[in-house]
This record gives sequence, C-alpha cells and structure tokens, in this order.
Amino acid sequence: MAYAGGESRRGPVTMGQANMIRCMLRDEPEHINIHDVWPVPEGTRTESAIEALRALAERHEALRTTFPHAAGDALREQVVAAEGTFTVTVLDHEELPDDAAGYADSLARGARAERFRLDRDFPLRVSLVARSGAPVFAAMAASHAVTDVSALAVLKDEWLGLLAGETLPPPASLTPLGLAAEEASPAGLRKSDASLRYWERIIRTGPQAMFAEPGAEGTEVRTPRLTLRSRRAARALALVAERTGGMPSTVLLTAWCALVAHRADQHACVAAVPTSNRYHPRLARSVNTLSQDALLSLDVRVPSFDALLRKAWGAALNAYRHSQFDAVALWEMIGRTTHERGSRFARDVVFNDVSTLPAAVATVTSGSDSDSASGEGGAAPEADAPTGPEPELSWGPDQVLPTRVMTFVHASGPLLHLSTWLDPALFKRDEAEAFLTGLVRLLEAAATDDVPLASLTEVTGVRPVERGPRWQRVDGSWTSPPLVAQALSEALEGLPVHVTADDAAVTDGNTPQDGALTAYIAAGDAPLTPAQAHTALMDALPGRPGVLAPRRYVIVHNPPAEADRSSAWLRQQILREGTGRDRDVT
Repeated sequence: MAYAGGESRRGPVTMGQANMIRCMLRDEPEHINIHDVWPVPEGTRTESAIEALRALAERHEALRTTFPHAAGDALREQVVAAEGTFTVTVLDHEELPDDAAGYADSLARGARAERFRLDRDFPLRVSLVARSGAPVFAAMAASHAVTDVSALAVLKDEWLGLLAGETLPPPASLTPLGLAAEEASPAGLRKSDASLRYWERIIRTGPQAMFAEPGAEGTEVRTPRLTLRSRRAARALALVAERTGGMPSTVLLTAWCALVAHRADQHACVAAVPTSNRYHPRLARSVNTLSQDALLSLDVRVPSFDALLRKAWGAALNAYRHSQFDAVALWEMIGRTTHERGSRFARDVVFNDVSTLPAAVATVTSGSDSDSASGEGGAAPEADAPTGPEPELSWGPDQVLPTRVMTFVHASGPLLHLSTWLDPALFKRDEAEAFLTGLVRLLEAAATDDVPLASLTEVTGVRPVERGPRWQRVDGSWTSPPLVAQALSEALEGLPVHVTADDAAVTDGNTPQDGALTAYIAAGDAPLTPAQAHTALMDALPGRPGVLAPRRYVIVHNPPAEADRSSAWLRQQILREGTGRDRDVT
C-alpha cells in the first residue's frame, strides 16, 4: 500500500527514541516491541480499514520515520519520508475461533518476535483478521522506536474516527523532530540536567530495591497476569476523591504506593510511572515514543492516608517534571552512583495509569531499562463488568518481565479495571489475589474516613514481609550480612569472608539508623586490594537485591578460628583496608 503527500525531513533523534533504540538493539524483540489489537466496527469494508491506515501514515511523521546508520555506528539521526509503502496482511476466514480476540492477540504477539529494521521498515506490522470478507480485528506489532502505548492509543482513536467518517483536526502535538529540537535547546538541556540530578538523589539515598527480601532473585521473572474488575472499588475511589478533594488518579496511586510500601516494609515507595511523561498538553497526543520513566519516590512515613495523599500529588508532579533526560547520561550516572554506593538500582516497581488515554489499548511488552513496561490498557467495555462476586479476579498468560511488581490501570470508572504482574516467588497466587483485594479494602475504608497507616494490616489483610533476624536496614536499604558474605566469597573464588553491620545500622523500632557494612576477607597470599574486592562484588550484584556492598573492606591473611565472630576478625593483623570505591586502584 502506497502513501504520499508528506514532507521529507531529517534531524537528530529525540531522547526517548535514543533510549528505545538502545534497548531494541540490545534486547530480544519480543521483549521490547509492542503490540495492539483494534476491534473493527461492524460494517467496515476492508478497503476502508486500509485507507484509514494510509491516512494515518500521511498524517504522522513518526510512521514515516526511519533511522539510517552505518554498521557499528550509533543511531543519532531520523529521516522522515515524503512517500513510501507499507504492507497490510488480510487473513480471511470462513469462521473464526470462539475466542476471536485471543486469536487476533496471538497474531499480534507473533509479529512482535521479528526485529524491526530501523533503517528501512515501516513501524507497524498490520494484519486484518476477517470473517467471510468482513474485517473484525486489526492485529499489529509496533516498533518501540517511534511508538509507545500512548501513541498506539492515539492512533487507534484516530483510526476509529476516520472509519466513522470524522474529519480529524490538524495534529497539535510536537512531532518527533520538533521535540528533538526542543530537547537540544538550552532550556531543554537544562531540563535534562535537572532530571539527572533528581534521579541521582533518589538512587543515592532511596532503597536500592523495593523487594529486597528472601526469594527475590534474578533480573527477569516469568510472571502471570492478574486482572481486577470491580464496581465496588470504583465507587469507593470516587468517594475518596470527593471526601479529600483529590484527583481519582492520585488517590489510586497513593493507595497503591501505600500498600506496596507496606507489603515490602519500606519507608518509601520508589516506582517507575511511565505514561506520566505526557503530562504536558503538547505531548499528550503525540505519536512518538516518549518512553522515559518518571521516577516517583513517595515517603510513606506519615500518620494517615490523607496525609500521604497530600504528599503524593507533589511527589508525582516532581517525578513528571524530571522524566526527560539523556538515557546514556542517565545510565552512566546510575553506574557511577551505584558503584560509589555499593548497590545495583533495581527497577522493581512499575505503575502505569493508561485509563486517561484516548482509546483502549491491549499492548503488552516487558519494557527496558528506563522504558516502562507496557500492559493491557484502556477502558474496560461494559460487557466486561463483573456479574458475579466482587471484586472479580482473573488470571491471564505469563510474561517475562524485568520487574517484581507491575500494574496497569485501564479504567477507574464506572469500574476499576487494572492488571498486575506480581513476582510469583514473592506472591503465591492466593497472596497475589489478597494483595488486590487489599487494595479494594483500603479504598473502601478511605471512602468514609481517614485511615491510619499503622492499621494497614488490619484494614487490608496484607501483611509486611517477614525477613528474619539476619536482615537489617543499612544505608536506607534492606540487606542481609550473611548473604553479602556469601556473594563476596563466591565473587572472590571462595575466599573466607565475614560481614558485619555497625551497631548504628541496626534498626531501632521503626527508625532506620545510618550505618554501614564492613567486610573482613582472608586473602592468604593473594595480593587482593579493596578495589578488586569491591569490583568483584559489584559485578555479582545484578539479580541479588538483598546484597549491598560493604562500605569498608578489611583484608587479613588467615581467618580466625572463630570465623563467625567479628571480634575475632578484629584481632587479626590487617594487610590492607579501604572503601574499594577508587576504580583506579588495583
């Protein structure tokens, strides 16, 4: 299918494009491409559906964009074509399976598995699923280099409008090239620098992982989807908003953060909030990939839900304002900061509220380092409203994700419809269901009165994790000195290691104290330095959120007879000691 009539342009890539291209070149395509299924209105002719797609290609520069580059070179330029072609595959069936939508979804998922050639491919792979010549669904995979969940929602909304005979107004949002120019301006560069400073403060002082606890292992987790639909919850959410004067989206975010932090026994909820970087009107309906996280850090050490709600709006707005950054510079900063802190930043928690997007989306992707993972989105049809016991919970397919907890809000009224993926090593099926039921209970309790956060276990039925006596809070993060000793010993090929926490690092009641870990290493005749020990442990940290690097490394020759006693190690002759943070020391 040919399109023509656009303007040929070229220029630098946006920060979001650079971020996603980096991920697309590194990750498996089924993990980074996205997909969607659009129901075709009854009575639509195949030719009309294809013609509407052509109109979208001519309307949006992103759909006419490629990224030419020489082999081995970084992708820094985008080229917008004035004309070109794309392919639509028509799959006509005499009869469709009973679950025709599921069949269409499987086609779209399958199309995700093939890489997009960034230098030449049209960014949508579209199949029209038809019954006896009448299209029923448009199943598509999309390149994350030029689209994200919100962009697909905009395209779907406009496609349905075109099929209904509407005349679309001219696009009012920034084009990718327009956004790139804005980002490269002095004001844009200052904004990016401010975002890096904001992220660095959180990564330097916040918990290294929200779910640092027994069972939390690995960097990717195969997780089943759990979906909640509830009119009860939607009514409660509306009542909380009315009682407090808060926006329903902020109320829901507050309740979710409170419950996550309560279950993880953390003093702050640190979460990626991806779609929120469209908060500016010029970006709200942009067909582009704005796939950069807004990083929320919400301190939950307040007495009640209402007090937390008052903090949440400012914390969320602060996150949204700092969601534009140079992704390469961001990860360089994260690498430098975590090396100095002795941690690995874990993007454990994702909250993506797509309920305000212009059309329902059913996109699923695992996401990437600083792209939020996508999920089923959009408003739930009335036919999907619960007809049985409330809340309605249903399990869906598994997906490999680089997160511990990921939630997508599809609709907040007239029913609350959300999907969540909870690490099965941390949440058994009954615990996962109890977590979502607890969210509903919290909203219902807050609908009539302020809820003391100290009563969350009683109100929601969700209990904080039990880590055991060997876990301690050190430098704002939960860690286990025995696990640190084991990981460091393994990284040093079996050398004896003992790790202890300063007395000040042990929690006193609910108040975490400043402190640090000290590692004692019996190196024998090996010329081991603190820097070598620290580098070896840092290399072993990914996938071990319960391990925090010691602040100090003390190297001795032989282990003491009482190798489990810190006082015995202190009596050994010290060969070398230091923080190990100087990368130039070998």
